[in-house]
Amino acid sequence: MRDAWAGLRLTFQNEQNFRLQIFFALLTLLLAVIFPLREWEMMLVILMIFFVLTMELLNTALEKFTDLLKPRLHTYVKTVKDIMAAAVFLTALGAAVVGLMIFLPHFISFFE
Repeated sequence: MRDAWAGLRLTFQNEQNFRLQIFFALLTLLLAVIFPLREWEMMLVILMIFFVLTMELLNTALEKFTDLLKPRLHTYVKTVKDIMAAAVFLTALGAAVVGLMIFLPHFISFFE
């Protein structure tokens, strides 16, 4: 567990995207508390949060690993990093779509 916490702390300290994703995760959890979500909606929100954060951790780990293998500007390293960035992007996009599907009806009924 100590190593896992060290990895989270290291990523939080060094990766701006991870900090931004943590911010949006906390904002989403705040909305989940404010709006009366059904149990399955809450589980889906939490699952998507952990999925996005896990993908960012994998992206960060793979970036660090590829930097060890090849110089930063090598085309293969850039390709691997671009693909992992795309994976994180698609995960975050999917989470945003799920979030809109869950929260939009609550926002609409709140402002009616």
